[in-house]
Amino acid sequence: MATRAFLRPGETPTWVALAGCYTLWLLAIGVVHAAPAPWDWAWAPLAALACAFHASLQHEALHGHPTRSAAMNEALVFPALGLLYPYRRFREMHLRHHDDDRLTDPYDDPESWYLAEAQTRALSAPLRLALQANRTLLGRMFIGPWLGTWALVRQDLPGLARGDRRLWNAWGRHAVGLALVMAALVWAGVNPLAYIVLAALPGAALIYVRTYIEHRAAEDPGHRSAVVEAHWFWSLLFLNNNLHAVHHAEPALPWHRLPARYAARKAAVLDRNGGYAPAGYAEVFRRWLLRPREPLAHPFLRREP
Repeated sequence: MATRAFLRPGETPTWVALAGCYTLWLLAIGVVHAAPAPWDWAWAPLAALACAFHASLQHEALHGHPTRSAAMNEALVFPALGLLYPYRRFREMHLRHHDDDRLTDPYDDPESWYLAEAQTRALSAPLRLALQANRTLLGRMFIGPWLGTWALVRQDLPGLARGDRRLWNAWGRHAVGLALVMAALVWAGVNPLAYIVLAALPGAALIYVRTYIEHRAAEDPGHRSAVVEAHWFWSLLFLNNNLHAVHHAEPALPWHRLPARYAARKAAVLDRNGGYAPAGYAEVFRRWLLRPREPLAHPFLRREP
């Protein structure tokens, strides 16, 4: 009875995804990395895919899957395969992000890439240049992970210096998760620097393809979240979070039920989100790989100091 109360019904796809993710990662660093040439190079893209897939699983875990226990869900995604972000900080900020009325707000939405007008005027020239490049998809993929990590560390350092227990807990757990990954890399003979450059950062870049297009500034909060009808590769990698407007409407719905929910309510979903539905990630690459998609300053929120 206790086990039945602990487990969520119908979560077999998530358990399979978790097993598949860790199997792929261990194969990449432990088997493919040790393979004879020319196959040994393939460990890096496989590990990068595992890092990106793991980030999608972390997103699923923070929304309460596959079990009813937040502690168990955290344990299931505890190893820090992607290296960059503490899970507990991601969980805290992402749940705040789900206040749809504040989506894209430079201050109230922790995942917004928009700045307040006053913030843009205070930028140094190098940071402005980096943020301008970050407005393109190519820039978001290659600069975004660095900017996101730098912003989080800069935000958390004062609290850590004050001894904030919540932050120390989050970063301390992350350090343990990092230690597990580093121990596995040493065991497999993988150079940690090579792993950072060839697996962790490319994995983050893949996730940033999804986040690049997820939201836009719109007066109607319902029009701020996208739907991307993607190729099966992207849909699986992102655990159907490309159907982002559906996820925001029902954040507790597990990833494997999103496509059916979208198919059943497609007309209503597209009406609610104002038709914000790029025709696949190929279109996103074609239109915005080298072209900015959005301004630095939010076009209508936080225009005054």
